[in-house]
Amino acid sequence: MNVALFPDVVVNGETIPSAAIAAEAQNHSAPRNKPGIAWRKAAQALAIRALLLQEARARGLVPDPLELAPGRFETEDEALIRALLDDALTIAPVTDEAVRAEWAKDPARYRSAPLWDVSHILCACDPRNEQERMAAEERAAALLARLDGDAKGFAAAARESDCGSRASGGHLGQLGPGDTVPEFEAALRSLPEGAISPAPVLSRHGWHIIRLNATAPGQVLPYETVRPKIAQALEKAAWARASRDFVEHLAHGARISGASLAPI
Repeated sequence: MNVALFPDVVVNGETIPSAAIAAEAQNHSAPRNKPGIAWRKAAQALAIRALLLQEARARGLVPDPLELAPGRFETEDEALIRALLDDALTIAPVTDEAVRAEWAKDPARYRSAPLWDVSHILCACDPRNEQERMAAEERAAALLARLDGDAKGFAAAARESDCGSRASGGHLGQLGPGDTVPEFEAALRSLPEGAISPAPVLSRHGWHIIRLNATAPGQVLPYETVRPKIAQALEKAAWARASRDFVEHLAHGARISGASLAPI
């Protein structure tokens, strides 16, 4: 991106250089061949950051970085912004009435995780090795063609699997969300009960032919079980709204050039 084509951002006399915006733009998504959108998002993010830091310093706040993980701490700017929001925002406690009203909109949204009874055939390879990957894919495609949708013949074909589950006809047992690699789970979610994946599925382990034997959908959870989760979500949403309102208040009295705080 040619930073000379884009202006510096100035917030209340404080300049945010083009180079800083270009670096920040790498953290923002944009359609291919439209880098200007990522630039505008980055300019907006840094303008908001500058507004918040200016206000924090004007209030005389002092950063006290928290440890986010063992050995990893907030930066002083992150700690200062957190201190400002803690000082400036007052969020009303979430009431039980509000939580119950949110739950009552659609209780069926709140379910336990589904379970999938699954079998598979693995043609193992290192996906980073093109020759291995292509050879394993060819083998998986041949096995799939031989099955030709015959679910009853799956166990026999699974004897050629590179997974230890071949001893039990490829049966993996019951899996839930997060129990397998993302590509495998995504394929499971798209399969009807009793079906075999229409094409081999690539994961870091190799190529899989997947059979979804049965599905046990999650059960609707009782209100008392999901209440804490709903309350947490409502509190988070309230903080997000209050933060947006506070930034809008700061922007209303600010002098900003080179960036827009309107939604992108």
